[in-house]
Amino acid sequence: VQLQASGGGLVQAGGSLRLSCAASGRTFRRSGMGWFRQAPGKEREFVAAISWPGGSTYYADSVRGRFTISRDNAKNTVYLQMNSLKPEDTAVYYCAAMSGGTYYSSSDYYTRDLYDYWGQGTQVTVSS
Repeated sequence: VQLQASGGGLVQAGGSLRLSCAASGRTFRRSGMGWFRQAPGKEREFVAAISWPGGSTYYADSVRGRFTISRDNAKNTVYLQMNSLKPEDTAVYYCAAMSGGTYYSSSDYYTRDLYDYWGQGTQVTVSS
């Protein structure tokens, strides 16, 4: 069970980045997927999530309208397109997976503790 995040980097405010998270088949199949982020000295917070097979998406208020989560089930990959980036978006971004085959309510996707598998994180730095 592995999640491999990539795509982070340094970008100026107003710029864009696309994060990718490649998952092993067992993790990805029938699993809700999420992105979280953690800035220095802060708690890890929810950013976005997508249900299996992708009909529902969820966003934190701070990123709604700027970030888009999507998934390619044939490639076992989930993406986070980040536009109009702000310095306050600077953080380590983690992808995470829920257990497959379990029913989750909409509110569950925002709950960090319900994600069973985590990637290693990728750094996003937005300069002003």
